[in-house]
Amino acid sequence: MADILPSQTLYINNLNEKIKKAPLKKAIYSAFSQFGRILEIVTLRGDKLRGQAWISFDTVEAATTAMAKFQGHPFFDKPLRIQYAKQKSDIIAKRDGSYKPREKSAVSEDTTAPASKPAAVAMDTSSTQEMNMTPSSILFAQNLPTDCTDAALALLFQVHAGFKEVRMVPGKVGIAFIEFDDEHKATTALQSLNGFKLTPTDTMALSYAKR
Repeated sequence: MADILPSQTLYINNLNEKIKKAPLKKAIYSAFSQFGRILEIVTLRGDKLRGQAWISFDTVEAATTAMAKFQGHPFFDKPLRIQYAKQKSDIIAKRDGSYKPREKSAVSEDTTAPASKPAAVAMDTSSTQEMNMTPSSILFAQNLPTDCTDAALALLFQVHAGFKEVRMVPGKVGIAFIEFDDEHKATTALQSLNGFKLTPTDTMALSYAKR
């Protein structure tokens, strides 16, 4: 059997089938877009084929980094199984001129192309305000989407060493606390994710929690 060559598209399986498609794809986008610009996310609608997704990145390097970081990582309580896709995705083929229409399959696809609004990983700190920069093992997150959950936010921070938990604030929309083992690990996460675009219109602002 021939080896699967590195590509811009990742094939993911063992996704939690109990999670509905809309929040699942949003969580995939939020978690994986920190590694590079995502061109497309494809999921299957058929009941017997749930738990799978294809993610196309702008570069092979971004896809490789994402796979290395998330291989076996708990994602909605199930470890991810990730490999390079066996076939080039349509969006990549169209871009490099090798696209050929495929025969229509009985299995319909659900496609999300967040790249229609680029800068998926652009860091924008212009909206940060009232930021406490005295080091702490707990980070304070602002400007979160109104429908953001602790589980979705945890997926983003779990890739950083020392992550302990996310605590949403009851009755307060758009803010949360993220705890790490120590100040150094919290600082690493802050430097990596401050100004991260969770959605095209929501840019997360991170600072240290006040003691």
